[in-house]
Amino acid sequence: MRKRLIFVLWLPLVLPISLCSNVEAQDAHGIVEASFNYMRGRTSISTVKMTIHRPDWDRTHTIKAWTKGQSDSIFWITAPPRDKGNGTLKKRREMWMYNPKVNRVIKIPPSMMSQAWMGSDFSNDDLSKTESLIDDYFHEIIGTETHEGKKIYFIESMPKPEAPVVWGMQRLKIREDHIFLRQEFYDEDLKLVKSLTAYQIQMLSGKLFPRVWKMQKADVEDEYTVLEYMELIFDQDLPDRLFTLSSLRTPRR
Repeated sequence: MRKRLIFVLWLPLVLPISLCSNVEAQDAHGIVEASFNYMRGRTSISTVKMTIHRPDWDRTHTIKAWTKGQSDSIFWITAPPRDKGNGTLKKRREMWMYNPKVNRVIKIPPSMMSQAWMGSDFSNDDLSKTESLIDDYFHEIIGTETHEGKKIYFIESMPKPEAPVVWGMQRLKIREDHIFLRQEFYDEDLKLVKSLTAYQIQMLSGKLFPRVWKMQKADVEDEYTVLEYMELIFDQDLPDRLFTLSSLRTPRR
């Protein structure tokens, strides 16, 4: 539509309402996909500190992670010592975990996808279906606002019929420069379960990126998980053999 600005004034007058809705949906889908690709990059290498906060305790893990394309990722815990070497491999819609203490790779079955990953507020499903947000949902722009000179889109994402998803609805807040600001997760009754919010947007690896992310439970104020990027590198060449089961057994530095 941007290439045809001359038609902007009269298109709403001549197009049927259903077609206008389709155009809006396509725009919403494009915004979501462009943001996803921007935030993930062609490839990425990162070191992340994950802090799980509970009313009576805090637990911190250091994670080394690699991603490639929209669907492949592999990561290992490097600290604390008791969890060092635990790894997770995600390829498309499948996910495996490696436990070095028993030297065993376990494939995560569908029945375990909603369980918490390493006791955090991120589920196995959150980690394994990243690109599912693009493929398995219909997206609609439900509002916009301008903040500090940048347009922000509010997008409602509803699952497609028969899509293998956990969430009954998601709501997204995306800035016009592709920065993902917030993601809300709703159950099948459309009740808010948790939300992921971005903080400290700054230059990382040559582009703006939120350095801190917080996954917060909706019904418990004092339970959340914070991810803090300590190092982040985009678009280095990564071999396909890195994202394999054999590689999962051999943690990288």
